[in-house]
Amino acid sequence: MAAFAIVMMVCLVLIHGGQCKGLFNAAEALHKAKDAENGDVGPDVKAFNVLDYGAKPDGKTDTSINFRRTFEAACNFHGDAMMVIPEGEFLMGPVLFSGPCSNPSLLIIQVNGIVKAQSNMAYYRGGGDDTDWITFQAIDGLIVSGRGTFHGQGSQVWGFNDCARKSNCVRLPATLKFIKVTDAIIRGIKSIDPKGFHIMISMSRNFRIFSVDLQAPGDSPNTDGIHMSKSDLVKISKTVIATGDDCVSMIHGSTNISIKKVICGPGHGFSIGSLGHYDDEADVSGIIVKNCSLRETDNGVRIKTYKTDSPSKASGIIFQDLIMTRVRNPIIIDQEYGNTKYSQPSKVRISDVHYINIRGTSASKVAVDLLCSASNPCQGIHLDNVNLQYAGPPNDDMPFSSNCRNARVAYHGFQSPPPCR
Repeated sequence: MAAFAIVMMVCLVLIHGGQCKGLFNAAEALHKAKDAENGDVGPDVKAFNVLDYGAKPDGKTDTSINFRRTFEAACNFHGDAMMVIPEGEFLMGPVLFSGPCSNPSLLIIQVNGIVKAQSNMAYYRGGGDDTDWITFQAIDGLIVSGRGTFHGQGSQVWGFNDCARKSNCVRLPATLKFIKVTDAIIRGIKSIDPKGFHIMISMSRNFRIFSVDLQAPGDSPNTDGIHMSKSDLVKISKTVIATGDDCVSMIHGSTNISIKKVICGPGHGFSIGSLGHYDDEADVSGIIVKNCSLRETDNGVRIKTYKTDSPSKASGIIFQDLIMTRVRNPIIIDQEYGNTKYSQPSKVRISDVHYINIRGTSASKVAVDLLCSASNPCQGIHLDNVNLQYAGPPNDDMPFSSNCRNARVAYHGFQSPPPCR
């Protein structure tokens, strides 16, 4: 009765602006996403095909306006709806798919074609800070599912990326951006060569990503696989990420994030941060990375913060049951990230971090490197059964070791490299 009352209250609020979708059932939504991949959604779901709105699948004609019109028709339909991107090749510039939508259940975007981005940066005014490629905004209830591909054509513009030289650089456009989206499932799709991030999630809640394939060269700049901020209840599972930056990056305001059964590499591993980059950052908490593998990545699991006076907290973090193969920095906390010219220590407080059953090989002699803040030492760092072996150049005579500074560490079970002294 209590749950029913909550649903009724939510429905009363939504009557003015749209129809009530009720409580989100994740298992039911995932089943619906699987059916949507094959278009097996039943007769009650009205299909809105981009071809019917003038899109040409020739890979040469810009279809931006056709995609936008198709989405608007599906979003404004007062019934169950599915936007269909069929087989074929579609060229498209930046598009905003904005709600709220009128559908009584989750709006489905079925992607079985190849969608290619316009490569000319003139289409993306202000770069990614102002214009990403495909943006979903203010949508309550969304499924993006299919066997299709989003090709960012990033190789033609990566040369414009100057973030390695400028801290205040303008990022290049993300392929898929989700902002203020709740109750969403992304399943089965593939992203190739984004200009910037593959997937960007911000100010969103109750988000699930399953069986997604994200691919870019290991030297492609700032092509994070999944980048999130100010979002809660995000689950990523059974996904393959090979890219040029963090496989998954979680910055300020990321809470209750679950990453399981993800294959990462090449890339920069799983990162919390950078933190302390902006004023008044929200805390990061409730992060679990479990049953994942990393192969020849620059980092394994990393927490990184800037040396600024911007205070926040990162706590309640679990890295568990991870397999690493020739990872350069398997376990790392870096509270002097980026701006080494600043003398003040980081104000970000890191606590309650657990590394459990981490095994594999390290490409560097320092496999555990915990560099914490002098003014806010790391608290409650636990290493439980860490079994890493050196697999780097054989002529390196340095001992295989751990490095700890300003970190209070508790050890349990087997430890290789040896614990900090």
